[in-house]
Amino acid sequence: MKEQVQNDTESLTTQQESDRENALAVLHETMTEEALWSCITAFQEYPFHTASGLPFQYTLKKGRNGKLTHELWIDRREGSKSLTWSSVRLAFQNVKEMRENGERPFVERPKGLGDIRGVSYIYPLFMRFGLIEVPEKFAGNMTYQQLTLPKSLLQGD
Repeated sequence: MKEQVQNDTESLTTQQESDRENALAVLHETMTEEALWSCITAFQEYPFHTASGLPFQYTLKKGRNGKLTHELWIDRREGSKSLTWSSVRLAFQNVKEMRENGERPFVERPKGLGDIRGVSYIYPLFMRFGLIEVPEKFAGNMTYQQLTLPKSLLQGD
């Protein structure tokens, strides 16, 4: 039974990765709000970090009609914060206006996306989605940090 659960988890993870890659490909090809929403849904519960390195994830809740609401629930502390789709869309429009020759704009800090509520959470999403370039000092903080073991442990020494 334990092996089945592990296999199901691995399959789900592989499917999630595939869904995320597909959503990103469509976003880069079309740069539409629909494609951005597909990325938002695909990256639920993905481990992000703010520019200052604080970890967070988000989820989308279902409304009464059974469809996903257009509100991202940021889970960083005990109480979740909501981030509205309109804030994400506004930042996305700003990124599209900044693009030159189809290239990703360099956005020096979160507020560079605009004076938008929740921009400190939108900034790492857009970096992960490949919509913007960010300074190296922030990129290091926002990159998902995987646990790495010392070589001596990996070699069994």
